[in-house]
Amino acid sequence: MLKFMPTIRCSCLRKSDGLSVLRPPARWTRAQRRPYSEIRRNSPTGAQDRATVGVFAPKAAVLFVATGIGLYYYFQHEKQKLLEQKQKQLESRTVGRAHVGGPFTLTSHENKPFSDKDLLGKWNFVYFGFTNCPDICPAELDKIGAVITPLEKQYGNIFQSVFISVDPARDTVPQMKRYLADFHPRIIGLMGDYATTKNVCKAYRVYFSTPPDADPKGDYLVDHSIYVYLMDPKGQFVEAFGQSTTSEEVVERVKREIEEYEKETGRKV
Repeated sequence: MLKFMPTIRCSCLRKSDGLSVLRPPARWTRAQRRPYSEIRRNSPTGAQDRATVGVFAPKAAVLFVATGIGLYYYFQHEKQKLLEQKQKQLESRTVGRAHVGGPFTLTSHENKPFSDKDLLGKWNFVYFGFTNCPDICPAELDKIGAVITPLEKQYGNIFQSVFISVDPARDTVPQMKRYLADFHPRIIGLMGDYATTKNVCKAYRVYFSTPPDADPKGDYLVDHSIYVYLMDPKGQFVEAFGQSTTSEEVVERVKREIEEYEKETGRKV
């Protein structure tokens, strides 16, 4: 089978040496002389590149700027939330506390005046009881001593405890002094008349059953609340520890409170 080749017309150029060369048609020459940029611009690939530069790049820029603005406001919002949470924590440690405690003036077992002002500047353990208590009061006073001893080893002499009598008829200064000789030396015994005792118990939300006309020589027991109140160096209520709370648990809680207090005030007392 014969194959026919397409006919291409070429012009011959005459050289000075007599040789002839083929000259491509004029349409080929014009095509070869077109700039590459023009060819690229008119090609499908060139149109795609123009679409990339003209459409995608501005969208990407807008998206980048919008993302940056969004991240800025997000972190600003989170920062504000953290500040608000910190402020709420500070407020909860002051405004949110139970209103326990108040002004009072009593007499110590050293026969000296003692008021609520004497609680300031130290961490205080406040307990209400009476010297004729057979078992609960001695156990709680022993626990207070077991709390103060390790805390003083770590923090120094920044603690004291007051033992406020709810039996004003029988708990005299000599009686209180003899009684406290068996307990930790940081415990201060406090006494007052019936009206003063009642007011102090009311301020600390303490119940006691001693009648106002109790016989100083009578053989009776006093029913009363069994809590050890922790007061901070500003005289503010921190926590009330019940009879079931161990001395180890109290120590750990006091340590946490001292740490928080130091963060807020820059000092331990």
